[in-house]
Amino acid sequence: MLSMSNVSPSPGTPMAASPLTRACLEIDEYAAGLGWDQPARLFALVDTARLRKQEPRLAGQLGLDTDDAGRSSLTPIEQDSLPAGTALDKFLGTVAWPDAVVGCALTVERLMLPPSAEASVPEGLSDKQLAKWVAGHPERQEVRLTVAVLRDGSRESAVRLREKDSPTEVLTGAGLVPGLAEALAATFS
Repeated sequence: MLSMSNVSPSPGTPMAASPLTRACLEIDEYAAGLGWDQPARLFALVDTARLRKQEPRLAGQLGLDTDDAGRSSLTPIEQDSLPAGTALDKFLGTVAWPDAVVGCALTVERLMLPPSAEASVPEGLSDKQLAKWVAGHPERQEVRLTVAVLRDGSRESAVRLREKDSPTEVLTGAGLVPGLAEALAATFS
């Protein structure tokens, strides 16, 4: 279990951003610090004030024992590694959270094509064949997707292109990765 509390928010993080946006960007910045070609990482999101009150010793270990107005009101806590060789959708179908977890987030790297390439996708490919075709496409982009959801249905995403790997080049928005957001939200069902 790893808290993200010691990761300073990037200078580009808007102060008026929602706590969920700040947590999503904090996780993106953490993942960026680890470099590329990393496995998917799952995070629990907990209410920082509640954690300090109910678990002061743990909060102290995570560096959350003082009230810091500049810190997000959500604390991301990295979970154990995802099982190797397990499909992400199958793994997420096994995840359940205790009541103390108010949200969750996932960061994962993928290859994406621009919308202009959709018309050239061959029909009838299996998932494996499609992945191979995308990997060989000259317009492919390597991206890191960070998606966060709360129990109340709130969502946020951060998308970072490998070729523009900078905190000022991270695209954010609630609807950027709807399928993954749905899968994460289902872990609270």
